[in-house]
Amino acid sequence: MPATSPPDGAVQMAATDRTRLRRLPEQGSHRTADLHAVLDAGFVCHLGLVVDDWPMVVPTTYGRSGDLLFLHGSVASRSLRAAKVSTPVCVTVTHIDGLVLARSLFEHSVNYRCAVVYGVPDFVGDAVEKLEGLRVISDQVAPGQWEYARPPSARELAATTVLRLALDEASVKIRSGPPDDGDGPDTDLDLWAGEIPLRTVRLDPVADPTLRAGIRPPSHLSDGNPAPGSISRHDLS
Repeated sequence: MPATSPPDGAVQMAATDRTRLRRLPEQGSHRTADLHAVLDAGFVCHLGLVVDDWPMVVPTTYGRSGDLLFLHGSVASRSLRAAKVSTPVCVTVTHIDGLVLARSLFEHSVNYRCAVVYGVPDFVGDAVEKLEGLRVISDQVAPGQWEYARPPSARELAATTVLRLALDEASVKIRSGPPDDGDGPDTDLDLWAGEIPLRTVRLDPVADPTLRAGIRPPSHLSDGNPAPGSISRHDLS
């Protein structure tokens, strides 16, 4: 019989020494579908690398296209300048879904989804490829804004750094659910325990004070189109 490809949800990334999950491995995953889900739910990551013999971790925006991650920054950024010369990096994306309050302080926790990606990014120098990378990032931050706003000028494009990182080495950890002390001796204590859900809520657009009268937000910024990882305030129960 001919070989068949596994469904997308079953595709696994090979674990490495860096991505092997040693603590609470039951909360971890190397499935590409889980990695993509965590990355697609946000648009801000933390980029970690070594600059001048010191570790540096900086926030920046990103966008995913297939198995590639695009990172955005200024050419003046020390971290991104360093990343342009074959520098190993670590990129993390974390979403906090709730506080987990147990009967004992030791069992307190946080519900979260986190992706950690390792690799050596490529510096995107070609203007066409750089524009594509910026489009991917823009569409992740505010879907529809790339087609709406003025495109980058040649000068603006030259002042912008885009890095491209393959999603070859990564892992995901997810913690969900109630506290873990529900079946222990502390369950007899007269103390409340449970979860406090946390959500990122998109509020109504606030116009620039210099905006001319009569210019309204475009449809892609309307209340029905929240940013990745957020919900509309009208959807709160």
